[in-house]
Order: sequence, then structure tokens, then C-alpha cells
Amino acid sequence: MEQKRLNPTLVYVLAILGLLCCCIAGFGFILAGIAFFIAHNQIKQAQLHPEEYDLRSVNAMNTAKTVALVILIINLLYLVWSIYQVYSMGGPDAYMEQFQDIMEQIQEGQN
Repeated sequence: MEQKRLNPTLVYVLAILGLLCCCIAGFGFILAGIAFFIAHNQIKQAQLHPEEYDLRSVNAMNTAKTVALVILIINLLYLVWSIYQVYSMGGPDAYMEQFQDIMEQIQEGQN
């Protein structure tokens, strides 16, 4: 009987896209969380029926799960830091006002 193989490609792609989206105030945690969830479920399924799955592919999926977890943690930390920065400036309204002032200064400098 041929053993099933786990394919960690989707998990890697989602995790890397999550890392790239980290620059958007940490919202890459959504993609990294999905990647972690997929990897976790596939590994759980392989642990329930270990004789049906190829050990190398399970190890590869464990690695992908670890990568997704690290990127998830990075994103969550960056999200918390971004929220802290907004509220340390006086809240969302003060943050947007300061952002608009900076944009006006940049536009004046270009003229």
C-alpha cells in the first residue's frame, strides 16, 4: 500500500505571505494563523494514522508548522506594537491628524 504524503507547500506560501503582510500593521497574522491551522490539522491527522503517512512528509510539515508559528508570533508582536504606537500618540484620531500633517509637509516640500 502506498503511503500518503503531506504537502507543506501551501503552508509555506501562506506563512511567507503572512511575513510580507507584517509590514501592514501586523495583519499578516491572519495568513500565518491559517497556515499554522492547516499544518496543525494535517499533522494531527497523520498522528492518528501514522502507518498511512510518509514519515519524511510529516517531518516536513512539522517544519512548516514551526515556520508558520514563528511568523505568527512576529505578526502578533508587531500588531500589539502598532496598537501601542497609535494609542501612545493619543488614539486613532490624533494618529490620523499627525499623519495628515506629515503628508501636507511632504506635499509642500515637493512644490
